[in-house]
Amino acid sequence: MPLTHPDNTPPPHRSEVAVNPIFAREPLHVPTYDFPAQGTDPEVAYQVVHDELMLDGNARLNLATFVSTWMEPHANRLMAECFDKNVIDKDEYPRTAALEDRCVRMLAGLWHAPDPHHVVGCSTTGSSEACMLAGLALKRRWRGTGTPNIVLGADVQICWEKFANFFEVEPRYVPMEGDRFTLSAEEALRRVDENTIGVVTIMGSTFDGSYEPVAEVCHALDELAARGGPDIPVHVDGASGALIAPFLDPELAWDFRLPRVASINTSGHKYGLVYPGIGWVVWRSPDALPDELVFRVNYLGGEMPTFALNFSRPGAQVAAQYFTFLRLGFDGYRRVQQECRDVATRLATEIAELGPFELLTDGSHIPAFAFTLREDAGSYSVFDVSAALRASGWLVPAYSFPANRTDLSVLRIVVRNGFSHDLADLLLDDLRRALPRLEAQTAPARGRESAGFAHGAGSHH
Repeated sequence: MPLTHPDNTPPPHRSEVAVNPIFAREPLHVPTYDFPAQGTDPEVAYQVVHDELMLDGNARLNLATFVSTWMEPHANRLMAECFDKNVIDKDEYPRTAALEDRCVRMLAGLWHAPDPHHVVGCSTTGSSEACMLAGLALKRRWRGTGTPNIVLGADVQICWEKFANFFEVEPRYVPMEGDRFTLSAEEALRRVDENTIGVVTIMGSTFDGSYEPVAEVCHALDELAARGGPDIPVHVDGASGALIAPFLDPELAWDFRLPRVASINTSGHKYGLVYPGIGWVVWRSPDALPDELVFRVNYLGGEMPTFALNFSRPGAQVAAQYFTFLRLGFDGYRRVQQECRDVATRLATEIAELGPFELLTDGSHIPAFAFTLREDAGSYSVFDVSAALRASGWLVPAYSFPANRTDLSVLRIVVRNGFSHDLADLLLDDLRRALPRLEAQTAPARGRESAGFAHGAGSHH
């Protein structure tokens, strides 16, 4: 009997997708769940799929996602030209492989690697795969004798929980406490020992958009090693911030300028400004990636190392990433990211001025911020606010924080390239219109159980 997910069980009253006869093509009905016995006219097949997808949310109005939802027409054309290329097949598509290699070198330079032209790194399907590779490298470099563990904040993305589960590493989470929503050097140090494979720090928490104190964590670990303690490497999960900080916070030391940072990942499909899915992982030097994890393939008459988990992936996103690097350059990225931060900080300020809301962050790190309701706004919840905005097409997530702040429920807004000051004004207008209706309620209509949004490993603890 085939294994099926309960959510995919077809409803008893719908066994077909009805096709409006105005299409004037046969067949008039196509099966919903059964494999079609006959083919369908391509225009009808297109229309069936197109019409159903119209019911998805508008990606440009999705303020929950960090993923890019706009690119220039030239990038769209270039990606269409590369959809059929498998970027993993470097022998057959050597120029695509060359573009990937150039992007790795560019990122290594951007992140101040000691020798950017002799680092190792690769593209991935996104930051989740990149984190898996970085975590595997940490585990293979570890030489302890007990159960390996990894230290991270409760605000890490859920991919780190998956890494620990899949590769049998004990996760040691630093819970949130009071107004501290991220990892701290002191709390990280309390959890490390000789079996710690590494400490994960985040440049841009998905919970509130803030940078974690990477330099402070590294300095604390430096002092521990100097006292004869274990020499523990640091990985920086820069899914968002690794392509914000170099342009907007150039004096902030968080990258390979800190000798303890062994590897960095980022999402090209977030603030790398490319459609999903593409991520990047770079190690500070070849010796940071154990050689047994590297496979070597023929490439332009020589050998090229590869270490991705995936063996089939379109080259379109790699081409689009290289195009975007060329198109914008350092100054172009700085202008785009600055505009995003300007919109985020201004939007945060104006939301705080509405009265019922209190900011946790203000968008001054990555261009995302979290806010909650003041204690005296008792007639509605953040989940009610989220639902009210959804009625106008906006997707603004509401969710509760993990241990030890499960009492705190917030809304979060992510500002991406393409979310302009004009769109921010429209969002504010809709929020202002919603508030009188919400304030007329006698009690919250939706509690935290109504939120289907969960993104952090800490949300499971």
